[in-house]
Amino acid sequence: MLLTRFAIAAVTLAVFSLPASAQFMPPPAKPVAPRAPSPRAASCHSGASFDRFLAEVKQQAVAAGVSQRTIAEASPYLVYDQGIVNRDRGQRVFGQLFTEFAGRMAAPYRMQNGQQHIRQHAAAFARAEKEYGVPPAVIAAFWGLESDFGANMGNLPTLKSLVSLAYDCRRSEMFVNETIAALKIIDRGDLTPDEMIGSWAGELGQTQFLPTHYVNYAVDYDGDGRRDLLRSEADVIGSTANYIANGLKWRRGEPWLEEIKVPQNLPWDQTDLSVQLPRSKWAQFGVTYPDGRPLPNDNLPASVLLPMGRFGPAFMAYANFAAYTEWNNSLIYSTTAGYLASRIAGAAPMRKPATPVAQLPFNELKQLQQLLVQAGFNVGKIDGVLGQQSRAAVKAMQIKYGLPADSWPTAELLARMRGGTAQAQPASTVR
Repeated sequence: MLLTRFAIAAVTLAVFSLPASAQFMPPPAKPVAPRAPSPRAASCHSGASFDRFLAEVKQQAVAAGVSQRTIAEASPYLVYDQGIVNRDRGQRVFGQLFTEFAGRMAAPYRMQNGQQHIRQHAAAFARAEKEYGVPPAVIAAFWGLESDFGANMGNLPTLKSLVSLAYDCRRSEMFVNETIAALKIIDRGDLTPDEMIGSWAGELGQTQFLPTHYVNYAVDYDGDGRRDLLRSEADVIGSTANYIANGLKWRRGEPWLEEIKVPQNLPWDQTDLSVQLPRSKWAQFGVTYPDGRPLPNDNLPASVLLPMGRFGPAFMAYANFAAYTEWNNSLIYSTTAGYLASRIAGAAPMRKPATPVAQLPFNELKQLQQLLVQAGFNVGKIDGVLGQQSRAAVKAMQIKYGLPADSWPTAELLARMRGGTAQAQPASTVR
């Protein structure tokens, strides 16, 4: 996907590949001669040249059932591009609050476009919900976020991207498999090599499927004998529903995400996706809907999700929310996708925080991560980005210091970890 699901770390202050701005489709790119592969790229292939590596990939594809005819058709496009590898290695990270990201990506125009597409393709959406149990709003939210309903699908040759990333050592095995899957898509007649234009990371179509997902979950919903996720809206709707239902294990008839209001004395250490309690228990803690209505007094398991800590928006996340975190493991993206789906389905806009939410500056987040590592925690990269490992470490230290354990890093926590002597810089605030 253009917000590439495997390229984004599981973060709250998230890592994102921005959607392509060019409109699909450009004229098919002419095959170009392969650039000289970097010696570093070949190190995991026992020093094999790109040509030798490619020959082995083709052999694997034939062993997996791909015809020689397809191999021949695809070969002019199976060329190495160091620029793709550089782009993968050079992904930039930046911090962004959930309210900022959701405000932009789940804007009213995208909600309205989602509702319009549901009306426009009512038959396909109704069929998908009947067959797969996935509500139209859930499909439409991913459709809107991934490509603005087909407007921005990327403009790079897919086969070149895949085989270049396969030759690189960072995720070679994964992209070898994706290259073979792309060849299978061609082999069964869904797309031709020159039609395969998508994101730089090799994802295809209006909901940005990796080729393996395309092979496993794409369905022919318009009856033309092809699974065309680039041009057939019906195929996009049916295939996305199939992937959500069977790939991401959607639970028919159950909710996914609802905004809630939390009391000031909530047991904050319980506010985590790993903690599921019956809604009746959350109601006993004083959790309500935003307008004060009580939660249902039932045993439906749910987690309280605080993407910006106890002073930011609060959500009740149900079992189906796992489908969102599986689609894209970035917490800020998955929460935004679930929120947008709820808005398309008719939910009210989320409340703005009553007071500004303080966000530690980038350099202080890095220092906090360094201190967490010194305290014995594994936070992944020390990059000033609050990923899931950093959030878990923050919660553990909040518990140690007797602070509200909402996983949100604060100047107070940083000062405690500094020893209480250093003065924290003023944190930025966002309403």
